[in-house]
Amino acid sequence: MIAWATYPYAGSVVLVTGAGTGIGRAIARAFLEQGAFVAVVGRNERSLREAIEGFGEDRALVSSADLTDATAVRSVVDAVISRFGRLDVVVANAGTSEASAIDSFDAASWERLRSINVDSLIWLAQAVAPHLRGTRGNLVAISSIAGLRGDWGMFAYNATKGAVNALVQSLALDLGADGVRVNAIAPAFTVSRLTQDRLDDEVFTDRLLDRIALGRVAEPEDIARVALFVASPDAAYLTGAILPVDGGTTASSGTPRPV
Repeated sequence: MIAWATYPYAGSVVLVTGAGTGIGRAIARAFLEQGAFVAVVGRNERSLREAIEGFGEDRALVSSADLTDATAVRSVVDAVISRFGRLDVVVANAGTSEASAIDSFDAASWERLRSINVDSLIWLAQAVAPHLRGTRGNLVAISSIAGLRGDWGMFAYNATKGAVNALVQSLALDLGADGVRVNAIAPAFTVSRLTQDRLDDEVFTDRLLDRIALGRVAEPEDIARVALFVASPDAAYLTGAILPVDGGTTASSGTPRPV
């Protein structure tokens, strides 16, 4: 089991985007372990099927889709409602990252980052809002501490995650009167397919660990446990929050660790 705690998700319907690998896969499996019906969405159907391995097909729905396409997003949500009849929790995890330098940055790179990290969240929120109103449900976005601070050589990615955070806070205001809670989880550097190359660099990893109070890089399961809590009744008064799950990274002012 991913989580130590038990949550009342039996019979709930959960949609997780970017569920084929990393954080999204861990979140999907965490909700499945808690008894939920889970729709996993992403680009690679094989990865999505691997994500739900070990759980009955009656408990899961696999949808391969381009989430930057508003029409495709609506089709995915329609399929979830057709299959399960309701929607209680939506975890918007789909995202991408790449380095950027202002002198060489181009429109294609910005289009790719913005469309995957921001546009897909807008289209997803638009498609699921009516259904979440009906269940007084939850929208949880997986953002990043990169949306709270700057990073060297990552200005465009950081800008998109800053947009995600502002979007989440605004949607929390707009949907709160309908009983819908909207929050963001902001991980720090987490083990994943996208980050493994950098973690394989021992010099980089040593410098990274020196900035983390807990002295280790996050695992996807660390983020999944927080997602279970944020969408649960135990967090009933939590909305519009951007929760850093970063091992203490943002607790530092930047002053070097004593030697």
